[in-house]
Amino acid sequence: MDVDFARPDVARLVFRLFSRELHPELINVYASAAIKSNDYEAKLQICDAGHVITFCRNGQMLCEVMTGREHPLPKRRRILSHGVQGHRCESLQLADGVNYHVSFQLEKLEPDVFLHFHEELLADCSKADLAHRFDAAGRLAPTPLSFMETEATADHLIVHAFHTFPDNYGVVKTQSMFELR
Repeated sequence: MDVDFARPDVARLVFRLFSRELHPELINVYASAAIKSNDYEAKLQICDAGHVITFCRNGQMLCEVMTGREHPLPKRRRILSHGVQGHRCESLQLADGVNYHVSFQLEKLEPDVFLHFHEELLADCSKADLAHRFDAAGRLAPTPLSFMETEATADHLIVHAFHTFPDNYGVVKTQSMFELR
């Protein structure tokens, strides 16, 4: 009997940024939330391998996606595409007064350190703006989880996202900032 795990192998993760919204059928969404201010709107989504953040201001659209390589995402209007390994930072000045900054990293931990950190993140899920616990691979295995916390003001949106990959003892952390000039 084949078992379909919610999370892909952490080594197959990719980070992509588009200057357009993605078609909703391209991503399996498990949880979502919306943020609205006078100057921008954002949609946060947790997907099987990570997250999607769609940010819109005056018709300017940015869509950040962390997902598995096997997802067939379009190349049209793709701004960034990187494998998720180690630590990476990117900054872009975009039209219509938006600065975009992102920092993401993959940490592979020792099993006992991962279990301790996973328990801390599990406790943090109850306070998160958006969270989802996936089915565990086995009865005693830790459940993969994702959660997102936000800081929204009139001139910026900061999103912190955490995703655990128990089969690989991996944790992916991202910090995304959409700053209005």
